[in-house]
Amino acid sequence: MRITGYRTLSTVQEWGRPVGDANGVFADGVVPVSIVLVDTDEGITGVGLGPHVEIDRIFAAVEGEDPRAVTTLYDRMLRHTFKAGHAGPVFGTIGALDTALWDIKAQAAGEPLWRLLGGRDRRVNAYASGLDIGLSDDELVAEYEIYADRGLRAAKLKGGLDIEQDRHRLGLVRDVLTEAGHGRRPGLMLDVNEAWTRKQAVRHVCELERTLDLIWIEEPVRRWDAEGLAAVSRGVCASVATGENLTGLEQFRPLIAAGAVDVLQTSAVWGVTHFLRVSALAHAHDLPVSPIGNSPIGLLHAATSVPNHLTSELQDLHPPVGISVDLHVEDGAFILGDAPGLGIRVDEERIRAANRRPQALTADSPNVRPERAGRRLLAGVDGVIPTRQVPAVPLNSRNEVSPTVRH
Repeated sequence: MRITGYRTLSTVQEWGRPVGDANGVFADGVVPVSIVLVDTDEGITGVGLGPHVEIDRIFAAVEGEDPRAVTTLYDRMLRHTFKAGHAGPVFGTIGALDTALWDIKAQAAGEPLWRLLGGRDRRVNAYASGLDIGLSDDELVAEYEIYADRGLRAAKLKGGLDIEQDRHRLGLVRDVLTEAGHGRRPGLMLDVNEAWTRKQAVRHVCELERTLDLIWIEEPVRRWDAEGLAAVSRGVCASVATGENLTGLEQFRPLIAAGAVDVLQTSAVWGVTHFLRVSALAHAHDLPVSPIGNSPIGLLHAATSVPNHLTSELQDLHPPVGISVDLHVEDGAFILGDAPGLGIRVDEERIRAANRRPQALTADSPNVRPERAGRRLLAGVDGVIPTRQVPAVPLNSRNEVSPTVRH
Protein backbone atom coordinates (compact mmCIF):
# COMPACT_ATOMS: atom_id res chain seq x y z
CA MET A 1 0.00 0.00 0.00
CA ARG A 2 1.26 3.49 -0.88
CA ILE A 3 0.19 7.04 -0.10
CA THR A 4 -0.81 8.74 -3.34
CA GLY A 5 -2.18 12.15 -2.42
CA TYR A 6 -4.16 14.36 -0.10
CA ARG A 7 -7.16 16.66 -0.17
CA THR A 8 -8.13 19.44 2.19
CA LEU A 9 -11.58 20.63 3.15
CA SER A 10 -13.04 23.26 5.43
CA THR A 11 -16.26 22.91 7.35
CA VAL A 12 -17.67 24.43 10.54
CA GLN A 13 -18.93 23.49 13.97
CA GLU A 14 -22.31 25.12 14.51
CA TRP A 15 -22.93 25.60 18.20
CA GLY A 16 -26.12 27.62 17.80
CA ARG A 17 -25.02 29.96 20.60
CA PRO A 18 -22.04 32.13 21.59
CA VAL A 19 -18.89 30.18 22.46
CA GLY A 20 -15.65 31.44 23.90
CA ASP A 21 -13.37 31.98 26.87
CA ALA A 22 -11.62 34.71 28.83
CA ASN A 23 -9.88 35.92 25.67
CA GLY A 24 -13.02 36.42 23.56
CA VAL A 25 -16.20 34.97 22.11
CA PHE A 26 -17.43 33.70 18.76
CA ALA A 27 -20.76 35.51 18.92
CA ASP A 28 -22.42 33.48 16.16
CA GLY A 29 -21.17 30.16 17.48
CA VAL A 30 -19.71 29.16 14.11
CA VAL A 31 -16.21 27.74 14.54
CA PRO A 32 -13.96 26.64 11.64
CA VAL A 33 -12.98 22.98 11.33
CA SER A 34 -10.22 21.91 8.90
CA ILE A 35 -10.05 18.41 7.43
CA VAL A 36 -7.24 16.51 5.70
CA LEU A 37 -8.01 13.42 3.59
CA VAL A 38 -5.10 11.12 2.70
CA ASP A 39 -5.55 8.77 -0.28
CA THR A 40 -3.85 5.46 -1.02
CA ASP A 41 -3.39 3.26 -4.07
CA GLU A 42 -5.66 0.62 -2.52
CA GLY A 43 -8.67 2.92 -2.32
CA ILE A 44 -8.50 3.50 1.43
CA THR A 45 -8.78 7.13 2.51
CA GLY A 46 -7.83 8.33 5.98
CA VAL A 47 -9.38 11.32 7.74
CA GLY A 48 -7.57 13.79 9.98
CA LEU A 49 -9.21 16.77 11.66
CA GLY A 50 -6.74 19.62 11.93
CA PRO A 51 -4.89 22.41 10.11
CA HIS A 52 -3.18 22.12 6.74
CA VAL A 53 -0.55 24.84 7.11
CA GLU A 54 2.52 24.24 4.90
CA ILE A 55 1.06 20.86 4.04
CA ASP A 56 2.94 20.52 0.73
CA ARG A 57 6.27 20.60 2.57
CA ILE A 58 5.11 18.19 5.25
CA PHE A 59 3.30 15.80 2.90
CA ALA A 60 6.54 15.32 0.95
CA ALA A 61 7.79 13.32 3.93
CA VAL A 62 5.08 10.67 3.51
CA GLU A 63 4.21 10.73 -0.18
CA GLY A 64 4.73 7.33 -1.78
CA GLU A 65 5.32 5.67 1.60
CA ASP A 66 3.41 2.77 3.14
CA PRO A 67 0.90 4.50 5.46
CA ARG A 68 1.00 1.65 7.95
CA ALA A 69 4.48 2.76 9.09
CA VAL A 70 2.78 5.50 11.06
CA THR A 71 5.16 6.22 13.91
CA THR A 72 8.26 6.36 11.73
CA LEU A 73 6.41 8.56 9.23
CA TYR A 74 5.53 10.87 12.11
CA ASP A 75 9.23 11.34 12.80
CA ARG A 76 9.89 11.92 9.10
CA MET A 77 7.35 14.74 9.13
CA LEU A 78 9.05 16.29 12.15
CA ARG A 79 12.40 16.12 10.35
CA HIS A 80 10.93 17.87 7.31
CA THR A 81 10.19 20.89 9.51
CA PHE A 82 13.62 20.88 11.16
CA LYS A 83 14.90 24.35 10.24
CA ALA A 84 11.73 26.39 10.63
CA GLY A 85 10.46 24.31 13.55
CA HIS A 86 7.26 22.38 14.12
CA ALA A 87 5.40 24.64 16.55
CA GLY A 88 1.85 25.93 16.27
CA PRO A 89 -0.39 25.07 13.34
CA VAL A 90 2.50 23.28 11.59
CA PHE A 91 2.38 20.78 14.45
CA GLY A 92 -1.36 20.55 13.88
CA THR A 93 -0.79 19.71 10.22
CA ILE A 94 1.58 16.93 11.23
CA GLY A 95 -1.05 15.75 13.71
CA ALA A 96 -3.84 15.76 11.14
CA LEU A 97 -1.76 13.72 8.69
CA ASP A 98 -0.68 11.38 11.48
CA THR A 99 -4.30 10.79 12.52
CA ALA A 100 -5.29 10.09 8.92
CA LEU A 101 -2.49 7.51 8.67
CA TRP A 102 -3.69 5.76 11.81
CA ASP A 103 -7.18 5.75 10.29
CA ILE A 104 -5.80 4.08 7.15
CA LYS A 105 -3.83 1.52 9.14
CA ALA A 106 -6.86 0.46 11.18
CA GLN A 107 -9.12 0.38 8.12
CA ALA A 108 -6.60 -1.85 6.33
CA ALA A 109 -6.64 -4.17 9.33
CA GLY A 110 -10.46 -4.18 9.34
CA GLU A 111 -10.61 -3.04 12.96
CA PRO A 112 -11.61 0.09 14.87
CA LEU A 113 -8.52 2.04 15.87
CA TRP A 114 -9.18 1.53 19.58
CA ARG A 115 -8.86 -2.23 19.14
CA LEU A 116 -5.81 -1.97 16.85
CA LEU A 117 -4.04 0.11 19.49
CA GLY A 118 -4.74 -2.50 22.14
CA GLY A 119 -7.77 -1.04 23.87
CA ARG A 120 -9.86 -3.52 25.85
CA ASP A 121 -12.84 -1.27 26.62
CA ARG A 122 -14.58 0.99 24.10
CA ARG A 123 -15.79 3.27 26.89
CA VAL A 124 -13.90 6.55 27.46
CA ASN A 125 -14.78 8.61 30.53
CA ALA A 126 -15.86 12.16 29.70
CA TYR A 127 -16.47 15.54 31.31
CA ALA A 128 -18.71 18.35 30.03
CA SER A 129 -17.11 21.49 28.64
CA GLY A 130 -19.37 24.11 27.08
CA LEU A 131 -17.00 26.98 26.10
CA ASP A 132 -19.65 28.84 28.04
CA ILE A 133 -18.32 32.23 29.11
CA GLY A 134 -20.79 34.05 26.83
CA LEU A 135 -23.90 32.43 28.31
CA SER A 136 -26.42 33.94 30.72
CA ASP A 137 -27.29 32.08 33.89
CA ASP A 138 -30.41 30.53 32.37
CA GLU A 139 -28.52 29.50 29.25
CA LEU A 140 -25.72 28.03 31.32
CA VAL A 141 -28.12 25.93 33.37
CA ALA A 142 -30.00 24.74 30.28
CA GLU A 143 -26.74 23.75 28.56
CA TYR A 144 -25.46 21.67 31.44
CA GLU A 145 -28.83 20.02 31.94
CA ILE A 146 -28.31 18.57 28.45
CA TYR A 147 -24.90 17.21 29.50
CA ALA A 148 -26.39 15.87 32.73
CA ASP A 149 -29.05 14.01 30.78
CA ARG A 150 -26.20 12.07 29.10
CA GLY A 151 -24.88 11.02 32.47
CA LEU A 152 -22.00 13.48 32.77
CA ARG A 153 -21.19 14.31 36.38
CA ALA A 154 -18.09 16.48 35.90
CA ALA A 155 -17.88 19.85 34.16
CA LYS A 156 -15.29 22.44 33.16
CA LEU A 157 -16.34 26.07 32.92
CA LYS A 158 -14.59 28.95 31.24
CA GLY A 159 -13.78 31.85 33.52
CA GLY A 160 -11.03 33.91 35.08
CA LEU A 161 -12.40 37.44 34.69
CA ASP A 162 -14.27 37.81 37.98
CA ILE A 163 -14.08 35.78 41.18
CA GLU A 164 -17.69 36.23 42.23
CA GLN A 165 -18.98 35.51 38.76
CA ASP A 166 -16.90 32.34 38.59
CA ARG A 167 -18.15 31.27 42.02
CA HIS A 168 -21.74 31.91 41.03
CA ARG A 169 -21.54 30.08 37.70
CA LEU A 170 -19.66 27.11 39.13
CA GLY A 171 -22.34 26.90 41.82
CA LEU A 172 -25.12 26.83 39.24
CA VAL A 173 -23.49 23.97 37.37
CA ARG A 174 -22.69 22.15 40.59
CA ASP A 175 -26.37 22.25 41.52
CA VAL A 176 -27.45 20.94 38.11
CA LEU A 177 -25.05 18.00 38.26
CA THR A 178 -25.76 17.29 41.93
CA GLU A 179 -29.48 17.01 41.30
CA ALA A 180 -28.93 14.82 38.24
CA GLY A 181 -26.63 12.61 40.32
CA HIS A 182 -29.19 12.29 43.14
CA GLY A 183 -27.07 14.23 45.59
CA ARG A 184 -23.71 12.81 44.61
CA ARG A 185 -21.05 15.53 44.61
CA PRO A 186 -19.97 16.36 41.05
CA GLY A 187 -16.56 17.29 39.74
CA LEU A 188 -15.81 20.91 38.83
CA MET A 189 -12.93 22.42 36.86
CA LEU A 190 -12.15 25.99 35.76
CA ASP A 191 -10.26 26.96 32.58
CA VAL A 192 -8.88 30.50 32.31
CA ASN A 193 -6.80 30.12 29.12
CA GLU A 194 -3.61 31.74 30.42
CA ALA A 195 -5.37 34.91 31.59
CA TRP A 196 -3.58 35.44 34.94
CA THR A 197 -0.28 36.24 36.59
CA ARG A 198 1.02 33.79 39.18
CA LYS A 199 -0.28 35.77 42.16
CA GLN A 200 -3.63 36.43 40.52
CA ALA A 201 -4.00 32.71 39.93
CA VAL A 202 -3.33 31.74 43.53
CA ARG A 203 -5.53 34.51 44.95
CA HIS A 204 -8.42 33.75 42.58
CA VAL A 205 -8.38 29.98 43.08
CA CYS A 206 -7.89 30.15 46.84
CA GLU A 207 -10.91 32.43 47.10
CA LEU A 208 -13.01 30.00 45.07
CA GLU A 209 -11.80 27.10 47.16
CA ARG A 210 -13.29 28.67 50.30
CA THR A 211 -16.70 27.45 49.07
CA LEU A 212 -16.03 25.14 46.11
CA ASP A 213 -14.07 21.95 45.52
CA LEU A 214 -12.15 22.21 42.24
CA ILE A 215 -10.58 19.16 40.61
CA TRP A 216 -8.27 21.30 38.50
CA ILE A 217 -7.46 24.79 37.37
CA GLU A 218 -6.52 24.81 33.69
CA GLU A 219 -3.81 26.98 32.12
CA PRO A 220 -3.73 29.52 34.97
CA VAL A 221 -0.60 31.22 33.60
CA ARG A 222 1.37 31.09 30.35
CA ARG A 223 1.84 27.63 28.89
CA TRP A 224 5.65 27.69 29.05
CA ASP A 225 5.97 29.19 32.55
CA ALA A 226 7.19 26.12 34.43
CA GLU A 227 8.15 28.07 37.54
CA GLY A 228 4.84 29.93 37.57
CA LEU A 229 2.72 26.83 37.05
CA ALA A 230 4.65 25.10 39.84
CA ALA A 231 4.01 28.06 42.16
CA VAL A 232 0.30 27.88 41.41
CA SER A 233 0.22 24.13 42.01
CA ARG A 234 1.89 24.61 45.40
CA GLY A 235 -0.40 27.49 46.34
CA VAL A 236 -3.80 25.90 45.69
CA CYS A 237 -5.57 22.64 46.52
CA ALA A 238 -6.73 22.03 42.94
CA SER A 239 -4.52 20.26 40.45
CA VAL A 240 -2.93 22.27 37.65
CA ALA A 241 -3.88 21.00 34.19
CA THR A 242 -2.01 22.20 31.12
CA GLY A 243 -0.36 21.08 27.90
CA GLU A 244 -2.99 21.46 25.18
CA ASN A 245 -0.92 24.20 23.51
CA LEU A 246 2.46 22.53 23.90
CA THR A 247 3.89 21.14 20.68
CA GLY A 248 6.40 18.38 21.22
CA LEU A 249 7.75 16.31 24.10
CA GLU A 250 10.58 18.81 24.54
CA GLN A 251 8.05 21.34 25.83
CA PHE A 252 6.56 18.95 28.39
CA ARG A 253 9.84 17.91 29.99
CA PRO A 254 10.61 21.22 31.77
CA LEU A 255 7.10 21.36 33.24
CA ILE A 256 7.31 17.84 34.59
CA ALA A 257 10.81 18.44 35.99
CA ALA A 258 9.59 21.56 37.81
CA GLY A 259 6.52 19.87 39.29
CA ALA A 260 4.47 22.36 37.29
CA VAL A 261 1.74 20.08 35.97
CA ASP A 262 -0.57 17.62 37.71
CA VAL A 263 -2.71 16.64 34.71
CA LEU A 264 -1.06 16.54 31.27
CA GLN A 265 -3.36 17.60 28.45
CA THR A 266 -2.92 17.16 24.72
CA SER A 267 -4.87 18.85 21.97
CA ALA A 268 -7.01 16.74 19.64
CA VAL A 269 -5.37 18.24 16.57
CA TRP A 270 -1.83 17.34 17.66
CA GLY A 271 -2.33 13.72 16.55
CA VAL A 272 -2.46 10.18 17.88
CA THR A 273 1.28 9.49 17.92
CA HIS A 274 1.98 12.63 19.95
CA PHE A 275 -0.72 11.67 22.46
CA LEU A 276 0.71 8.19 22.88
CA ARG A 277 4.20 9.60 23.48
CA VAL A 278 3.00 12.22 25.96
CA SER A 279 1.01 9.53 27.76
CA ALA A 280 4.11 7.34 28.08
CA LEU A 281 6.15 10.28 29.37
CA ALA A 282 3.43 11.15 31.90
CA HIS A 283 3.07 7.53 32.98
CA ALA A 284 6.79 7.37 33.73
CA HIS A 285 6.17 10.20 36.23
CA ASP A 286 2.90 8.79 37.64
CA LEU A 287 0.86 11.57 36.05
CA PRO A 288 -2.53 11.27 34.33
CA VAL A 289 -3.40 12.50 30.83
CA SER A 290 -6.53 14.11 29.44
CA PRO A 291 -7.33 14.84 25.75
CA ILE A 292 -8.66 18.29 24.86
CA GLY A 293 -10.74 19.47 21.92
CA ASN A 294 -14.12 19.58 20.27
CA SER A 295 -13.50 16.58 18.01
CA PRO A 296 -10.89 14.44 19.82
CA ILE A 297 -11.85 11.31 17.87
CA GLY A 298 -8.35 9.96 17.32
CA LEU A 299 -7.34 10.62 20.91
CA LEU A 300 -10.45 8.88 22.24
CA HIS A 301 -9.40 5.73 20.42
CA ALA A 302 -5.84 6.11 21.72
CA ALA A 303 -7.05 6.79 25.27
CA THR A 304 -8.42 3.26 25.51
CA SER A 305 -4.89 1.88 25.22
CA VAL A 306 -2.99 3.94 27.80
CA PRO A 307 -2.97 3.14 31.53
CA ASN A 308 -3.05 6.73 32.76
CA HIS A 309 -6.02 8.23 30.89
CA LEU A 310 -8.09 10.27 33.36
CA THR A 311 -10.97 11.77 31.40
CA SER A 312 -11.65 13.32 27.97
CA GLU A 313 -13.29 16.61 27.08
CA LEU A 314 -16.79 16.54 25.64
CA GLN A 315 -17.76 19.85 24.12
CA ASP A 316 -20.57 19.86 21.56
CA LEU A 317 -22.76 16.75 21.33
CA HIS A 318 -23.06 17.25 17.57
CA PRO A 319 -20.24 16.69 15.06
CA PRO A 320 -19.14 19.37 12.58
CA VAL A 321 -21.24 19.92 9.44
CA GLY A 322 -20.81 17.07 6.97
CA ILE A 323 -19.09 14.73 9.41
CA SER A 324 -20.51 11.63 11.07
CA VAL A 325 -18.71 9.59 13.71
CA ASP A 326 -19.28 6.05 14.91
CA LEU A 327 -19.63 6.84 18.60
CA HIS A 328 -22.26 7.98 21.04
CA VAL A 329 -22.40 9.40 24.57
CA GLU A 330 -24.15 7.68 27.44
CA ASP A 331 -23.67 7.22 31.17
CA GLY A 332 -21.00 9.91 31.26
CA ALA A 333 -18.73 8.41 28.62
CA PHE A 334 -17.92 8.28 24.93
CA ILE A 335 -18.83 4.84 23.59
CA LEU A 336 -16.70 4.02 20.54
CA GLY A 337 -18.14 1.92 17.74
CA ASP A 338 -16.93 -1.01 15.66
CA ALA A 339 -16.45 0.72 12.29
CA PRO A 340 -12.93 0.13 10.94
CA GLY A 341 -10.50 2.98 11.53
CA LEU A 342 -11.67 6.10 13.30
CA GLY A 343 -15.26 5.57 12.24
CA ILE A 344 -15.36 9.03 10.62
CA ARG A 345 -17.34 9.58 7.44
CA VAL A 346 -17.04 12.83 5.50
CA ASP A 347 -19.96 13.96 3.32
CA GLU A 348 -18.20 16.23 0.86
CA GLU A 349 -21.42 17.03 -0.99
CA ARG A 350 -23.10 18.22 2.17
CA ILE A 351 -20.10 20.33 3.08
CA ARG A 352 -20.09 21.82 -0.40
CA ALA A 353 -23.83 22.51 -0.29
CA ALA A 354 -23.73 24.05 3.17
CA ASN A 355 -20.94 26.42 2.18
CA ARG A 356 -20.83 27.79 5.73
CA ARG A 357 -18.02 30.15 6.59
CA PRO A 358 -17.08 31.30 10.09
CA GLN A 359 -17.01 34.99 10.85
CA ALA A 360 -13.81 36.85 10.04
CA LEU A 361 -11.19 36.66 12.77
CA THR A 362 -11.24 39.77 14.95
CA ALA A 363 -9.46 40.98 18.04
CA ASP A 364 -12.43 39.69 20.06
CA SER A 365 -11.85 36.09 18.95
CA PRO A 366 -10.81 33.50 21.56
CA ASN A 367 -7.85 32.80 19.27
CA VAL A 368 -6.42 36.30 19.82
CA ARG A 369 -4.80 37.05 23.17
CA PRO A 370 -6.11 40.37 24.55
CA GLU A 371 -3.53 43.13 24.75
CA ARG A 372 -3.76 43.44 28.53
CA ALA A 373 -4.17 39.77 29.43
CA GLY A 374 -2.15 39.13 32.56
CA ARG A 375 -1.70 42.89 33.12
CA ARG A 376 -5.11 43.87 34.48
CA LEU A 377 -5.42 45.43 37.91
CA LEU A 378 -9.09 44.47 38.08
CA ALA A 379 -11.01 41.84 36.17
CA GLY A 380 -13.56 42.70 33.51
CA VAL A 381 -11.98 46.04 32.54
CA ASP A 382 -9.45 47.36 30.05
CA GLY A 383 -11.38 46.17 27.02
CA VAL A 384 -12.11 42.68 28.31
CA ILE A 385 -15.26 41.09 26.95
CA PRO A 386 -17.25 40.24 30.08
CA THR A 387 -19.75 37.45 30.38
CA ARG A 388 -23.32 38.49 29.72
CA GLN A 389 -24.81 39.56 33.02
CA VAL A 390 -28.45 38.82 33.79
CA PRO A 391 -30.18 38.68 37.16
CA ALA A 392 -30.05 35.28 38.78
CA VAL A 393 -33.44 33.59 38.98
CA PRO A 394 -34.66 30.86 41.32
CA LEU A 395 -34.25 27.45 39.80
CA ASN A 396 -36.61 24.62 40.51
CA SER A 397 -34.34 21.91 39.22
CA ARG A 398 -32.40 23.16 38.18
CA ASN A 399 -18.30 24.06 4.86
CA GLU A 400 -16.62 24.70 1.31
CA VAL A 401 -14.16 22.32 -0.37
CA SER A 402 -10.64 23.66 -0.76
CA PRO A 403 -9.22 23.52 -4.26
CA THR A 404 -6.01 22.04 -2.88
CA VAL A 405 -5.59 18.55 -4.37
CA ARG A 406 -2.42 16.60 -4.91
CA HIS A 407 -1.92 13.26 -6.62
